[in-house]
Amino acid sequence: MTVSAAPRRALISCSDKSGLVPFVQGLVELGFEIISTGGTRSLLAQMGLSVTDISEYTGFPEMMDGRVKTLHPRVHGGLLGRPDLASDAESMQAHGIQPFELVVVNLYPFVETISKPGCTPAEAIEQIDIGGPSMLRSAAKNHVYVGVVTRADQYDQVLAALKQGPLPVELRRELAAAAFEMTARYDRAIADYMSTLVRGDGTGQDPDFPSQLSLHFERRSSLRYGENPHQRAAFYVEQHPAPASLAAAQVLHGKELSYNNLLDLDAAMQIVREFQQPAAVVIKHNNPCGCAVAAHLSEAYENADAGDPISAFGSILGFNRPVDLATAEQLCAAGRFIEAVIAPSYEPAAFEMLTTRPKWRANVRLLQCAGMLDPRPITQDMRRVTGGLLIQDRDEATDPQDEWRVVTARHPTPEEFADLHFAWLVCKHVKSNAILLAKQGQVVGVGAGQMSRLDSSYIACHKAGDRGKGAVCASDAFFPFRDGIDELHEAGVTAVIEPGGSKKDDEVIEACNEYGMAMIFTGRRHFRH
Repeated sequence: MTVSAAPRRALISCSDKSGLVPFVQGLVELGFEIISTGGTRSLLAQMGLSVTDISEYTGFPEMMDGRVKTLHPRVHGGLLGRPDLASDAESMQAHGIQPFELVVVNLYPFVETISKPGCTPAEAIEQIDIGGPSMLRSAAKNHVYVGVVTRADQYDQVLAALKQGPLPVELRRELAAAAFEMTARYDRAIADYMSTLVRGDGTGQDPDFPSQLSLHFERRSSLRYGENPHQRAAFYVEQHPAPASLAAAQVLHGKELSYNNLLDLDAAMQIVREFQQPAAVVIKHNNPCGCAVAAHLSEAYENADAGDPISAFGSILGFNRPVDLATAEQLCAAGRFIEAVIAPSYEPAAFEMLTTRPKWRANVRLLQCAGMLDPRPITQDMRRVTGGLLIQDRDEATDPQDEWRVVTARHPTPEEFADLHFAWLVCKHVKSNAILLAKQGQVVGVGAGQMSRLDSSYIACHKAGDRGKGAVCASDAFFPFRDGIDELHEAGVTAVIEPGGSKKDDEVIEACNEYGMAMIFTGRRHFRH
């Protein structure tokens, strides 16, 4: 089946007019008659293009503030009609319906509108497009006869194909699939928003956890493999990722990112976002093996690397300040090997050094996330289980320090308190059971992912060695017994911060008092499974 070569008609109605004018100019040059609506028609006419208003074509005026303009038999008959089917052709001739060869439509900015602070339900509802999705569905259903264009990034391909004649059916089918994807995503966004308005009406709806959930992510890239070479993998991103997200980061240099790289880069960024001071973190297998804050970024990196220099080989690094030349010089020091770095930016001299000097320069991935430190709302974590999906709020809320309690006879010194605060911020990012030792704004020992808190305590103290003397400890959950405290005391730890809440709290506090250790209960646990 083919589309009639003449006359050629295009119906155009776009909220997003990016790149539209040159595209329509190309259509006019190919002999297309342009029929358009409202603001789109006005723009095209201002650019000197001959455009027929939709009301002139239908013989029926727009009404109700533009709510009714394209919902007309002459529009949808022209989209759904099959000119080479006798019954359709007779109906079209009898009612003066002209077939459209092309439809160019995108939708009211509903998602953008509801994303604005203070958006009211009335404002949101006015951005629910009716005519646009209807035209898209009609054209996409009838794609054997009609080409349907929904995005500016399709314009060049479509125009090039039209210069060769009618659009190939394979391209029309591809365009139709994109149109149905757009309307499905649009309707899902509306349904999700409307569910947030249902409160206290007896339906049992939870605005943050709707009864039905549809997710939309666009594939950013296919990955070489997943966690292991025999696993396939891809990276998908949200439609409008927050500036302070890995999806918003730009790869400036280096070989292709792997599945594990992406996990570790995200972990690195989440940790350095916690700090106002210059901070550096060294990530290995999604855990911080080193982290530090200091007056200068280069000093923070040196201290972070010193936290566990053996584990730091082949690591992922995160910085919350632009990487400067002094820091780059340390990164390029002999014996260091770095897989990837993420930072807000790189000074030109530092970037040149990292990409030209070290032996690993060709392979290291350098990522820039300019909005890394931007504030962002509490979002949700999603984790797949067999046959289902678990969803929870991300553990990003600031812990209320006014709820922290000193539960021991001795209070922390100012220096200990600063280290306890630092250790607590880092510890929440360590896999449970998590024990983290810190001293002078530097991580000196980490015990992560163990089945018992005593084992984690032993590993953290073993990693710290002599640096454990005078260090403080953060524990992501309570100590169930005093044995962990005994282990920490033997290593020289002087103060502890933990949530509290164990049946054995009194026994744990008594052990701290026995050793002259200070202890703070935060009242908030930070498990990370």
